[in-house]
Amino acid sequence: MRIYLDHNATTPVHPEVASAMQEMLRENWGNPSSTTAEGAQARRAVDRAREQVAALVGADADEIVFTGSATEANNTALHSVARASDRTRFLSSTIEHPSVDEPLAFLGEQGSQVIQIGVDETGRLDLTSLRLQVDDRTALVAVILANNEIGVVQDIPTLAEIVHRIGAHLHVDATQALGKIPVDVATLGADTLVGSAHKFNGPKGAGFLWARKGVLLTPWIRGGPQEKRRRGGTENTSGIVGLGQAAELARVDLPVRATDSARLRDRLWEGILEGVPGVRRNGSEEHVLPNTLNVEFEGAAGELLLQVLDGEGIAVSAGAACASGSIEPSHVLSAIGRNPEQARGSLRFSTGLRNDEAQIDRVLGLLPGLVARAREVAA
Repeated sequence: MRIYLDHNATTPVHPEVASAMQEMLRENWGNPSSTTAEGAQARRAVDRAREQVAALVGADADEIVFTGSATEANNTALHSVARASDRTRFLSSTIEHPSVDEPLAFLGEQGSQVIQIGVDETGRLDLTSLRLQVDDRTALVAVILANNEIGVVQDIPTLAEIVHRIGAHLHVDATQALGKIPVDVATLGADTLVGSAHKFNGPKGAGFLWARKGVLLTPWIRGGPQEKRRRGGTENTSGIVGLGQAAELARVDLPVRATDSARLRDRLWEGILEGVPGVRRNGSEEHVLPNTLNVEFEGAAGELLLQVLDGEGIAVSAGAACASGSIEPSHVLSAIGRNPEQARGSLRFSTGLRNDEAQIDRVLGLLPGLVARAREVAA
């Protein structure tokens, strides 16, 4: 049986989520916009899912917009702010996901000023630099709540105070944080926030955008009155129901999930320290997701190590899933000061549903020999 330690890339669908989706596909296939009995039944299912997602992030249900992904939600939020504001300055961090970096780069091509704020060696945003850069020309600051590669969690409430002091919009990509740490929009102080079901044991193709009341959203996808004209297209009802069920489970099970993931993550790190020489942890050990461990194996080729682990039935990642196959070093690891060789020698392990101590121990039994082989090849 394979050992899956790549939960930051995607997660296995929870059985209860799959069951809820199958019921929709088999029994409740009506169009939520239809006035028929079938349509009304589907609408109730979508409304319930909206309430479940809202509860996960401490929001009101009517503030939730369903999307096809967090990528779509990020694009919608960023372009909405750009269109609604007469300010033309946009700030983000150097460790954002491409679904934030690329829309901002596009806005830069259209004439906006886009500035990236650096992070320290642990991956935390440089607040001094942020304070120096935000001014009354700033429309938006976009910051990832928890980084997908190194798991570092940002101090969003403090960022919100800085951003709102000059009347700018704070956009938070919470995709990697949901289901792993508490996420509450009021506590964070965000104006918009996004998430994706497949990161917390829901289906792919279902995401959401939360927008604080008063935030004007321009639909990224046009073509109908759905989502109160904030996102056109017939709703993916089975995916939305799966998202809602996954959100409900993530909210209820969060304390147990976080504790279990952290225990396994720490067991793995302690075993690596004991059994493998020449290793270093990438990112903060204090402000980090409970399931994420990014490790540099000095002198080893990370891509080769990933392949030999995969051959042994163990799935990990050499960086963000979106960058798989790239020979370029991770931009996140570069941002925290790792040189190209160090970045390429790093692996990300991320724990989650279905992992247990026996699996971690098997990985630890194999790693020393596999790392030694990878170092020999790289020498």
